[in-house]
Amino acid sequence: MRTPLAPPTPEQFASRLRSPAVAARVGVWLGVSFGICFVTGLVSHYAQLPTQPVPFPTSPSWGYRVTQGLHVTSGVAAIPLLLVKLWSVLPKFFERLPLRDHRRLLLAVLERASIGVLVASAIFQLATGLLNAAQWYPWTTFSFRTTHFAIAWVAIGALVVHIAVKLPIIRDVLTSDIEATAHDRATATAPGALSRRGLVRTTFIAAGVAVLATAGGTVPWLRKVSVFATRTGEGPGGVPINKSARAAGVEESAMSDDWRLEVLVDGVVATSLRYDDLRAMPQHTADLPIACVEGWSAQGSWSGVRLADLLDAAGAPADRDVTVTSLQESGPYRVTTLPAGFAADPRTLLALDLSGEQLALDHGYPCRLIAPNRPGVLQTKWVTRLEVGT
Repeated sequence: MRTPLAPPTPEQFASRLRSPAVAARVGVWLGVSFGICFVTGLVSHYAQLPTQPVPFPTSPSWGYRVTQGLHVTSGVAAIPLLLVKLWSVLPKFFERLPLRDHRRLLLAVLERASIGVLVASAIFQLATGLLNAAQWYPWTTFSFRTTHFAIAWVAIGALVVHIAVKLPIIRDVLTSDIEATAHDRATATAPGALSRRGLVRTTFIAAGVAVLATAGGTVPWLRKVSVFATRTGEGPGGVPINKSARAAGVEESAMSDDWRLEVLVDGVVATSLRYDDLRAMPQHTADLPIACVEGWSAQGSWSGVRLADLLDAAGAPADRDVTVTSLQESGPYRVTTLPAGFAADPRTLLALDLSGEQLALDHGYPCRLIAPNRPGVLQTKWVTRLEVGT
């Protein structure tokens, strides 16, 4: 008789739904979701690097909006796929190792190790990704961005190893009928509430519903059905607000008559401008999206001074990066680097207005940076200094 604390045995998982045929079919789309997540995550990480060996492109202006929207929605789709995949392969964790057959033992160890690492890293990535999308950061001992990036490599490496180990079985079950039993465990004979085909279809439907329920943050026409989407268009000018002026500690400094925009060239203040000085300069309008790492995005009609014109008036060279400093008191993005290609683009503005109205304080009054194809966290608000690099 098994004691209450003894681990379960494979024989106790008798459902015929727990089969390689189900696991492989769900696994294909889980792999696709992971692949999209991984590639778009690399794009986002690279876009936020302060120095880039290959300059990140400024066009298309909506490029980051698409890639980051895909990143978050593919991650959401992976959640039901991962749960069903885990449920279908759970008995494998409790099988005895073939200790006398060294070749089978090696494959079994590789299989279980890759699954263990893959499961742990996938759960970490999906859980922290959801918390980031909700802007809730219970962790204080590590950086979300750097850790998420590092664990992504662990997850994709474990996935590649797992596929390599299981490829013969995957190929066989995918080319056979889903009800075939050639690779089933001998004890997996109990009928389930659904057929295997029904379970796979239900899983795909669940993934689709999860996407529809969250994709409205990126796709405006889905906002009425995306009940779990974050930041779906609320905010001044139809653009959501991630960080308020109060949270940034700039309520007084941004509204002060003493506010100045300093432009430094080679460490020397080349010009110091008041708000009225910016208003007196030629104004331009650019329709640009703002897209954040949490997956939401919104289109805005921004008006203000072309950054290239401002730098030219200050006598700054046109081929240098620009360090942008915010009034906010702290935070990892208080100071950002604007690559030279973005600084020279005519669509890059120091915005003073949004949708024909003066920029709201929470949107970055008196002026904010807005540039094409750039992560929202780098679209610095409450700008007070521009320093042209050497």
